[in-house]
Amino acid sequence: MKKISEHISYKEATHSATAKQLGISNKPSAKEIKNMELIAEKVFEPLRKWAGGPIKINSMFRSEEVNEAVRGSVRSNHLTGNAIDLTTLNGKSNAELFYYIKDNLDYHQLIWEFGSENPQWIHVSYLSKKDNKKQALITRKKGKYFTFENCIDCK
Repeated sequence: MKKISEHISYKEATHSATAKQLGISNKPSAKEIKNMELIAEKVFEPLRKWAGGPIKINSMFRSEEVNEAVRGSVRSNHLTGNAIDLTTLNGKSNAELFYYIKDNLDYHQLIWEFGSENPQWIHVSYLSKKDNKKQALITRKKGKYFTFENCIDCK
C-alpha cells in the first residue's frame, strides 16, 4: 500500500466521501503527492509524535471538482496537497493540537475552525520554509476569519 508518510496512507490522504458519492476523481499528481509528503514530514508526523497517538485526517488532498463540490475556497491549499484538516483521536484536545502547532512547528496557515473553547477541527497548511507566513487565524462563522492573536470576541 502506497504511503504518504509513516502514519498516512495514500487512501487516507485522498479519501473524500463527497468524491465517492458523486463519482468524482480525487487523484493527485506527482507534484501534489510531493507536497503531501512535505506537510506530513514537517507538520503531521511531529504533531503525531508529540500527541502520542493517532490523529484523524478529515481532508488532505482535494481535486478541483471535489473542492467545488464541498464549496471550498478557490485558493485552498488542499488543491495542491499543501493542507490538512485534523481532529484529535486520543487524549489531546483539538485546542492542544492547535497550540502545539502554533508554538512549535513551522506552517503557512493555521486555522481554529469553529468552537470557542475547543475547535471542531484544525486546518493547517505548509508551503516551504521560505514561503510559510505562520498566519494563525480563527473562524466561528463560515467565510469570516480573524487573526488569532487579535481575537477577543470574534463572532
